[in-house]
Amino acid sequence: MPSLQGKKIALLSDNGFEEEELTSPKKALEEAGAKVDIVSAQQGKIKAWKHDHWSIEVEVNANLEKADSQQYDALMIPGGVINPDQMRVNPQYVRFAQEFLEAGKPVAAICHGPQLLIETGMINGKEMTSYPSIKTDLINAGVNWQDKEVIVDNGLVTSRSPKDLEAFNKKMIEEIAEGRHDTRNAFSPSPAQQA
Repeated sequence: MPSLQGKKIALLSDNGFEEEELTSPKKALEEAGAKVDIVSAQQGKIKAWKHDHWSIEVEVNANLEKADSQQYDALMIPGGVINPDQMRVNPQYVRFAQEFLEAGKPVAAICHGPQLLIETGMINGKEMTSYPSIKTDLINAGVNWQDKEVIVDNGLVTSRSPKDLEAFNKKMIEEIAEGRHDTRNAFSPSPAQQA
């Protein structure tokens, strides 16, 4: 496993993240040597959703309003039905994610997490996967959607659900270890934005 010593990762989330989709990648990143900040618009703590009920709370380390994407080497977005839906309607979350894409920094999103990336308007032409229920949303944003446990496209890592976490964590760490990717032709506007 590559070392992420000296790397700093922003884990972007709000209330209602799927518990395992935050705790598993966070643990994997930290075990690889990275420092992980939970970045959120919420103050203090955010609450997890586990299958069908509220569960653990995790400490917010960085307030979204003050967080600077330039201080981080990569971005990780957990899913959950509630969390990405809340983030995608908040311009601050969208802008924060967009800055990582623009800089060519690795971005990893699992399950419903890619919903936030749709709002950036920067995933047209990308190879991606996700939870099946948002497949059509991603296709409408110009994505070449595939049903695979993990897909990597020029630093963008996506997976379908918690059952893919092992493969997702492995690829995410590899991409972060590689560092920035060439941003030329890496991200292009969605068909809706070109219109």
